[in-house]
Amino acid sequence: MNTYFLQVFNGISVSSIFMLAALGLAVTFGLMKIINMAHGEFIMIGAYAAYIIQNIFSRYLPASIFDLYFFVAIPASFFLAGIFGWVLEKLIIRHLYGRALDSILATWGVSLVLQQLARSIFGAPNVDVKSPNWLNGALLVLPGLQLPYKRLFIMLLVIACMTAIYFLMYRSNCGRKIRAVMQNRAMAASLGINTREIDACTFAFGSGLAGIAGCALTLLGSIGPTLGTNYIVDTFMVVVLGGVGSLWGTIAGGFLIGTGNTTLEFLTNATLGKVLVFTLVILFLQWRPKGLFTINSRSLDE
Repeated sequence: MNTYFLQVFNGISVSSIFMLAALGLAVTFGLMKIINMAHGEFIMIGAYAAYIIQNIFSRYLPASIFDLYFFVAIPASFFLAGIFGWVLEKLIIRHLYGRALDSILATWGVSLVLQQLARSIFGAPNVDVKSPNWLNGALLVLPGLQLPYKRLFIMLLVIACMTAIYFLMYRSNCGRKIRAVMQNRAMAASLGINTREIDACTFAFGSGLAGIAGCALTLLGSIGPTLGTNYIVDTFMVVVLGGVGSLWGTIAGGFLIGTGNTTLEFLTNATLGKVLVFTLVILFLQWRPKGLFTINSRSLDE
């Protein structure tokens, strides 16, 4: 039973990363109707940003402050991935609005370019990011049941990010503009909102969230140029299951897929567990094509 509880806990921590990575994808897809196949590479960029910050601290700064590097790596991952996302939107994405198939092909090509760029800079082999000493060890809950500090930190990080996103989307003027453009772009533009700038800033923000997810993934294992491809399918499933553009849907979808993956893999095996989760998601979408949560809007119902 302790082993099962530990598996469920691990599933919740992985769900947290799915939520964070999928939220940016859900907002950009709901806002611009762009299917971004390069979203996984923003996760990879965030992971390598943490690796760079770690090397800077270990080589050029006193060893006594090395354990603080992760607090610098988190915003660095956000800003670096966000800059890449902003450049991608300005150069490519803004020319593909309303062309879903073209956006799939273009962003898939961008993902290959970014993967090769990572290989050229960091090499093909995976690299390790050393965790801060204060994240080593585990919290003893019951005899035989220990919860790793790394996964607890990931969950707290995601809760903090979700809280910040909630206040941004529902308690700020910027979030009000984003939701207005998502629900009715033409009406928002007629009221003086610069929809192009909203698109660029939102795409950069969603990319930055993926970067934070990549930074968190460095605590769970080694990283490499293809890191993002291991999560992009699950991230899209979270978006579709939860409902496009819905914050609460993304949280619920990430939790269900993460814990479902862990539970079914524990009861069967890794391959069969993935197949069963895929099958259950497909069956659910046959019943509710719009996902768990939907945004009520006349423009979206047309």
